[in-house]
Amino acid sequence: MEDKEHTKSPWPGPAGLIPVTSGRADDANLINRRFLDSITVEMRVIDSVTPDLSKTLFGRKYASPIMMPAFSHLNKVGKDGRKPMNEYAEAAKALNRLNWVGMEPDEVYDGIASVGADTVRIIKPFAHHELILSQMEHARKMGAVAVGIDIDHVVGKDGRYDIVDGMPLGPVMLDDLKKYVASTPLPFVAKGVLSVQDALKCLEAGCKAIVVSHHHGRLPFAVPPLSLLSKIKEVLKGSGMLIFVDCGINTGYDAYKALGLGADAVAVGRGILAPLLKEGTAGVVEKLKRMDEELSELMLYTGVKNTSAFDPSILHGAQA
Repeated sequence: MEDKEHTKSPWPGPAGLIPVTSGRADDANLINRRFLDSITVEMRVIDSVTPDLSKTLFGRKYASPIMMPAFSHLNKVGKDGRKPMNEYAEAAKALNRLNWVGMEPDEVYDGIASVGADTVRIIKPFAHHELILSQMEHARKMGAVAVGIDIDHVVGKDGRYDIVDGMPLGPVMLDDLKKYVASTPLPFVAKGVLSVQDALKCLEAGCKAIVVSHHHGRLPFAVPPLSLLSKIKEVLKGSGMLIFVDCGINTGYDAYKALGLGADAVAVGRGILAPLLKEGTAGVVEKLKRMDEELSELMLYTGVKNTSAFDPSILHGAQA
């Protein structure tokens, strides 16, 4: 099997811009897919009614708990003046979803934010902390709903702190998280939590939300996010912290499993990538509408009347 770095990419743009799965035993994306597919669902149809998919996040009501992803750099693959990150923001606005944006310079972020979708800005853990604080404040001025950092994008393939677009990344210490949380009036999100221990540290730091994720397999042999979700949910019980999940959420059925195990909402990354790059906003809208239909289908089959009524006992086989 080829190394991940040499695996042929099906995506446009410079090599490595959009990582691909390696297919090797250490590929966390394949491990995650097998786990997702191993979870089965029992049926509870008596007294079941058409569900309400709406969800309130950060005090704002959205049409569905299926959110946009924190993509980065995608505008670099746009052809003929297209800007894919703006296009999926337009889909978020049209569908009343929470939008997420990853690493981008302020000027690119401004163009995405000007679309008008409610947006969370996720910033890399730059070695220069002032840049993190500056981008957080800029996002606030541009009307962001929340801000946060990728706590999991620290290590590069050489076993050292990563460098992205020539910008060095650095460690994320608990005191750093506390400083970031204290520096902004916006809710702070830690993206890339994959253990109970880190979840508790995020709670101690004052984070208002976490994203349970392995960042498309950055960690070799990573446990599936859903395998830890129940444990993380239990230790955060009563805290009010929002728990989001990404990695491999490609259908409404996948979303149902994550929500059933305790997620407040899910982000869809690779699932929208192909329709986004091929068809733009319209492709993303069609994809998410279909996912909503699949989510509603399973909720109706299992007596889940709204997004606050999921019951983990409906799911089977969801053990790490």
